[in-house]
Amino acid sequence: MEDQREALRKIITTLAVKNEEIQSFIYSLKQMLLNVEANSTKVQEDLEEEFQSLLSVLEELKEGMLMKIKQDRASRTYELQNQLSACTRALESSEELLEMANHTLQAADSEDFLQAAKQIKDGVTMAPAFRLSLKAKVSDNMSHLMVDFAQERQMLQALTFLPVPSTPVIDLAESLVADNCVTLVWRMPEEDGKIDHYVLEYRRTNFEGPPRLKEDQPWMVVEGIRHTEYTLTGLKFDMKYMNFRVKACNKAVAGEFSESVTLETPAFMFRLDASTSHQNLRVDDLAVEWDAMGGKVQDIKAREKDGKGRTASPVNSPARGTPSPKRMPSGRGGRDRFTAESYTVLGDTLIDGGDHYWEVRYEPDSKAFGVGVAYRSLGRFEQLGKTAASWCLHVNNWLQVSFTAKHANKVKVLDAPVPDCLGVHCDFHQGLLSFYNARTKQLLHTFKAKFTQPLLPAFTVWCGSFHVTTGLQVPSSVRCLQKRGSATSSSNTSLS
Repeated sequence: MEDQREALRKIITTLAVKNEEIQSFIYSLKQMLLNVEANSTKVQEDLEEEFQSLLSVLEELKEGMLMKIKQDRASRTYELQNQLSACTRALESSEELLEMANHTLQAADSEDFLQAAKQIKDGVTMAPAFRLSLKAKVSDNMSHLMVDFAQERQMLQALTFLPVPSTPVIDLAESLVADNCVTLVWRMPEEDGKIDHYVLEYRRTNFEGPPRLKEDQPWMVVEGIRHTEYTLTGLKFDMKYMNFRVKACNKAVAGEFSESVTLETPAFMFRLDASTSHQNLRVDDLAVEWDAMGGKVQDIKAREKDGKGRTASPVNSPARGTPSPKRMPSGRGGRDRFTAESYTVLGDTLIDGGDHYWEVRYEPDSKAFGVGVAYRSLGRFEQLGKTAASWCLHVNNWLQVSFTAKHANKVKVLDAPVPDCLGVHCDFHQGLLSFYNARTKQLLHTFKAKFTQPLLPAFTVWCGSFHVTTGLQVPSSVRCLQKRGSATSSSNTSLS
């Protein structure tokens, strides 16, 4: 009996779920009926408005054409009436002279005849009839003001509801990724004069191939594009790829999105490794600020936490995204971190090949600032540029202002204004480390070396702060300068 009850409960539960589904579907159908009524009324009103607009255009065109006909008729009527009046007056004058001449011929007195004949001759000479042009000044033909709406009538008869635009096709061969910009080019498979604009969507991804349904990154939208190409500028390539798709829209409806395409966006992406930083440096992802009390505050916190006098670890690096195989584990904590006067912090991603570019903006009032690269083996007491394991540009605003290139404790003074933003280009295989004014791309200095170990981006600051920008591609202008082998570059052997 209990089994039968349980079976019946299951049947009831199933039936109840089914009833809920049917009720929900009925509600959906009723809502669709209301939507059909509302939407059909809306499109009917829009259609009437469009036709009224078309009628208004035709009415305006008709009024303009009628006005032109009336003006042309008035002008011709005026000319013809003036010419008719002149001809009538000339005819009356001629008839008077003709009647006078007939009377003169009948005169018997010779003296009267000669006098009358002379008057008639003078009158004929001055008669307006002989000065008239007997050709109408204007034509009575008005056919040039006639119209033929046969073609327009055919076009109007061909009017129909707006079709759904066809799907664009993205042209990968014409699309370009360079200088942290992406130019995307697409085409329509067939001519469509009704397209009003295009909508472009893109998103970053670490996966090659079609976009994944459950990917975290949202689609970014660019609307109102009027042409079949668009350039996204000022991008930060902090992921390996970008997905793109495009759809065409007319006034009423949007078409389907194109097949999504994936473009590789190669760029050097790293973060600052807080586990390497000097205790007086506060590291926040890609920003660093000098803190004179940093070490003391941490000592106090460490004592409060565990009662020991040993220095606690500084603020940890922020959460990472997809780990890079070149990203270094945080293995330089505690006693291994930079200390003494080596106010240094390293990047967390190794450079062991290719060429890479990043930029650094520092506060101009920093007492000292340095940017460059270093081997992982750089000692905890060693300062950038003072050993064979590091290369850097150094700005000193303390006591005496200087702008120098440093390596292996050799210094070269740079004869150039100090920019507020520096660009760093490292070509590992070519053994080139170049520094640029990031704003103007002016080459400031180039080290030439044979790198024997992987490198890490390296930074130092004292009484100041700086911010690093990564995810940048090597600028085209920098590549051109490198190819030309700029004459301003110098070897590290020239440092003294």
